[in-house]
Amino acid sequence: MSPKGPEFLKFFIPLIDVLKENGGSATVSEATDLVLEKLNIPEKEQEVTIKSGGSRVRNQVAWARNYLVQYGLLDSSQRGIWSLTSNGFKIKLDKEKVYEIFKEVQKKYSKKQKRKSTKNEKSRQEEDSIGNEDYKIELLDLLKSLSPSGFERLSQRLLREAGFQNVVVTGKSGDGGIDGVGILQINPLVSFKVMFQCKRFQKSVSASQIRDFRGTILGRAEKGIFITTGSFTSSASEEARREGVIPIELVDGEKLVDMFEKLEIGLRPVKTYEVIQEFFEPFRV
Repeated sequence: MSPKGPEFLKFFIPLIDVLKENGGSATVSEATDLVLEKLNIPEKEQEVTIKSGGSRVRNQVAWARNYLVQYGLLDSSQRGIWSLTSNGFKIKLDKEKVYEIFKEVQKKYSKKQKRKSTKNEKSRQEEDSIGNEDYKIELLDLLKSLSPSGFERLSQRLLREAGFQNVVVTGKSGDGGIDGVGILQINPLVSFKVMFQCKRFQKSVSASQIRDFRGTILGRAEKGIFITTGSFTSSASEEARREGVIPIELVDGEKLVDMFEKLEIGLRPVKTYEVIQEFFEPFRV
């Protein structure tokens, strides 16, 4: 792809492209497979290994991802999810821009500026965040302000982080309220097809809405997930748990925030300290 620089630069553009096509995020295996498919990398080339035993070409895709993270086009995740930043969504790469990114990141590495700037930025952000008890309200307000398609893509990212595979946002109007589908792998031998619906509600979801959702996935999936920024009525919860029908998992605003916290996406944990006065008492005399 690029006439200059190392071979892994040829994966920059297709990696950005497949993530855009996939709603902005993908698991490592999904993203890598899509890149290799887009470039028509033959099986024989994929079988070539490096000293560690891993695939040489997959290692190159990982190096491409690392440079794009350092440049701010991809977000880093500790749970095997590769995702675009807002700049990543906007950028249009060509061969010259690819090489420019490579040179700039190389410069950062050589001068060791990135670690220092990241440390200083983190310190400032932590200082600004200490004592902020309203982040849950802020997060929910932010989620409610997203566009419908944006909330669907975010739900897609959330499910991927939670362990779902092949999560796809349908984006189809008139699809009976189905916003996406994914696979929940229980173990190597057991998996479930799951369909989900996403609603940015201020109000509560009713039992009739749960029944309607269940009706749309009948015969199409083994399980459903209803995600909302609002809440569920007690009758909706009962309907979701009703025996003899397809089970529906309910994710309300509170559970959404809990998931963001546990998965540490969109939220940065802040560490602080409290002075233990009793510890110092013996030293006062």
